[in-house]
Amino acid sequence: MNGIHDVGGMDGYGEIMYVKEKDDPYFTNDWERLAMGLLLGTAGQGMLNLDEFRHGIERMRPVDYLTSSYYGHWIATIATNLVEKEILSAEELEARIQMFLENPDTKIPRREDPKLVELMGQVVKFGVSPVREISSPPLFEVGQGVKTRNIHPTGHTRFPRYARDKYGVIDEVYGAHVFPDDSAHGKGENPQYTYRVRFEAEELWRVKRKDSVYVDLWEAYLEPTISK
Repeated sequence: MNGIHDVGGMDGYGEIMYVKEKDDPYFTNDWERLAMGLLLGTAGQGMLNLDEFRHGIERMRPVDYLTSSYYGHWIATIATNLVEKEILSAEELEARIQMFLENPDTKIPRREDPKLVELMGQVVKFGVSPVREISSPPLFEVGQGVKTRNIHPTGHTRFPRYARDKYGVIDEVYGAHVFPDDSAHGKGENPQYTYRVRFEAEELWRVKRKDSVYVDLWEAYLEPTISK
């Protein structure tokens, strides 16, 4: 979907700044560790998938998205998904938030669950692969010219705005992967081939530079073409 999260190729945002923190730690606050645990605990138990997770972030109010941190986005989308799936109620969530606001030193409840610990260990070690096996061959091959579709989905997509309605060349054919545009909305995995597509900078940005950009795209985003 088009939104504040997808600003690639847009003007007016100023210089991109990267502030390297001392020792560049994974977490700068303890609550960020909890956010990581929340993701592993919910996604690892099948309460949400990666595409639902991303779609929840995309639906944040722009002001909230821009004024919250990376792990703040994680907490927001996990809360959104758990409420939408009726694993938690909005009332339960609000009551717990108010409790911690009023009593910030309250200890988080702990429980012993060896089976869950073992499961989370496997999730951390191996992750959850989106690669799938399908019987049909890929539609495109390395070196083939393609044109990206000019679409603007209202739901989740991994198709960046700056790469739409552009000409490129297939640089690599990957295996079939879960199709995020469907997976995020409960429509099944519907795996399809993904490709690394090379775009010339002039095609994307209309600038005279001998640079290329490589974008991983699903088959549904592409159309065959012989030449421009």
